[in-house]
Amino acid sequence: MPLIDISVAVSPTTPEWPGDTPFSCGWAWDMSLGASVNVSTITMSPHVGTHADAPIHVSPNADGADRLPLVAFHGSATVIDVSDITSDITLDILDARLTALDAHHATRILLKTGQSIASGTFPNRWPALTPSCVQALTHRGVILIGVDAPSVDDRESKTLPVHHALFDGGAYVLENLDLRNVPPGNYHLTALPTKFAGLDAAPVRAVLTTG
Repeated sequence: MPLIDISVAVSPTTPEWPGDTPFSCGWAWDMSLGASVNVSTITMSPHVGTHADAPIHVSPNADGADRLPLVAFHGSATVIDVSDITSDITLDILDARLTALDAHHATRILLKTGQSIASGTFPNRWPALTPSCVQALTHRGVILIGVDAPSVDDRESKTLPVHHALFDGGAYVLENLDLRNVPPGNYHLTALPTKFAGLDAAPVRAVLTTG
C-alpha cells in the first residue's frame, strides 16, 4: 500500500512557535575540509515540525517523550476536515462529521484545520476542540488527537485545557501534521515518537496508509 507522508519537512525555513528555538544546522565534520565523513549538527525545539507532545509539556514531573505509549501512535485513524470551522469545535460538530465518514468508533482522530505551518507561515489562528468535547471523546476510547495546526489548543491559550483534558483522559497529542492533500476518511496511522528521554515533545515521521 502506498504511504502518504503527512510530516512537515524541517529546515531553517520551517516556522517555529513565536519565541521558541528555531531549527538550525551545521557540520561538526566536513569532508570538504578534510574530514573522513560528513557529520551534521542541529539545534531546535522538539516542537518544530511534526511532533508528539508529552505530558511533562503541561504538567511538572509528568512523563517525558520516552514514556509515550507507542500504541497511541500506530493504528486506525480518521481524518476529519474542519477547515470551514472558525469557532470552537463542539462534540455535535465533530459527531456529525464522524457520522458522515461512518467512523463512530474512531480511536485516533486527525483534524484538518487548513492552518498548517506546511504552507511556510505560522497561522494567526485555528479552530480547537472544546475541553468538554475532548472529555467526551476520551470517555468513548479516543487515545489520540492530531492536528495540522501548531497546537491542539487555541494560539492564545495560556492554560492549555485541551492538552490537559487529553492527558488526563489517557489520550495523546500530535501537532503540525501536513494534511493538505489528504481527503477526509479512514486510514492507518504510523507516527512513532523519537525516544528522547525526559523531553516535553519528540519529532515523529507521520505516515498514513489506506485500505
